[in-house]
Amino acid sequence: MTVRLSPWWDRQRYADRRPFLLARNRLQSRIRKQFADWDFVEAACGQVAVSPGNEAHLHAFQTQAHGPDMARRDLYLHTSPEFAMKKLLAAGEARIFDFARVFRNRERGPLHAPEFTMLEWYRANEEYGQIIDDTIALIRMAGEMRGGRFEWRGKTCETSSVVNRISVQDAFQTFAQIDIAETLAPDGSPNRDALARRANVKIASDDTWSDIFSRILVEKVEPHLGNGAMTVLDRYPRCEAALARACPDDPRFAERFEVYVCGVELANGFGELTDAVEQRRRFEAEMDEKHRVYGERYPLDEDFLAALEQMPPASGVALGFDRLVMLATGAARIDDVLWTPFP
Repeated sequence: MTVRLSPWWDRQRYADRRPFLLARNRLQSRIRKQFADWDFVEAACGQVAVSPGNEAHLHAFQTQAHGPDMARRDLYLHTSPEFAMKKLLAAGEARIFDFARVFRNRERGPLHAPEFTMLEWYRANEEYGQIIDDTIALIRMAGEMRGGRFEWRGKTCETSSVVNRISVQDAFQTFAQIDIAETLAPDGSPNRDALARRANVKIASDDTWSDIFSRILVEKVEPHLGNGAMTVLDRYPRCEAALARACPDDPRFAERFEVYVCGVELANGFGELTDAVEQRRRFEAEMDEKHRVYGERYPLDEDFLAALEQMPPASGVALGFDRLVMLATGAARIDDVLWTPFP
C-alpha cells in the first residue's frame, strides 16, 4: 500500500519542515560569510546553457529559446555551473563561488532531487589540497549545528575528528581486495577484462570498465566511507575524472576527490584540466558512451573549450548543499530541506 503525503504547502506538513528551512538559511549565511573572509566573490551563473554537461550518465532537462524572429534554438538547464564558472576564471576571476540551482533528470529519492542547490567554488593558481581543506572546513562548520556529530541511517560521523584520506587504489584494495592499478594501462586506459576477472560483484556481458568500477565502488567501498570521521577519497583513475588533470606522479590517476560523511557523498572536486584538446577528446568519448547506452548525446560547448585555452591553473569542488543541510538538521529526506520541493 502506497502512502500519499499531503502537499508540501499543507500547513501541518510545512510547520514540521519550517525549522529545517530556517536552519538552512542560517547555514547558508554562515557559509557566505566564510567565503567573504576567504576573499571570494559570489557569482550568479545562468541556468540555461548550450550544453548541460558532457558526462555519459548525467541526464538533463531540455528547453527551447524562441528569438524575436521566432527562430528556435535548443538549450538545456545546466547540471552544474562548472562551464560558466570556468569561463569566469578565464575572464580573470581568481576566487569565486555560487549557490547554484542545478537540474538533473532521472534523479529522485531520499538523497536526490531533480532540482537542487550545488555549492560550487574555484581557486585559481592555488594548490589542489587547498580546495580539499576548504571543503573540510565548511562541513565542520555545518557539523557545529549538530554538536559536531552527524547521523544518517545508523551511521555516525564526528566532524571534528581527524579526517581519513585514502586513495581509490588503497580503498579498493582494502574494502574490495582489488588492485585497481593492475586494470589500467600505463597511460591510464582501462582494461575491462582485467577488472571483470577481479570483480566480486554481479556484472553483465555488456558492462564497461566504468560500469564495473562504479558497481564495486557503490557496493563494496562507499558503505565504509565517512563512518566515525569524514573520509576524503582521493586520486581517482583518470578515466573516471573527465574534467580533472592527471596526477603529476602517475598518469593513470587524476586529481579528483570526493568527501563522504556517514556513507553519503557530499562533495566532488578536481584539480582542473585546462588542456582544451584533451578535454574535447574526453567529452567526445563520454558522448559516444551516452549514445551507446541511451541513444542520445549532448552538444559540446565550444565557447567553454575556447575559454579553457585562457583559463589559469585552478582547483574546484561541487558540494551538495541540500545534503549538507540534511545532515546538519537531522532531516530524513532531501525534500524536507527544500523550500519548494520538486513537483
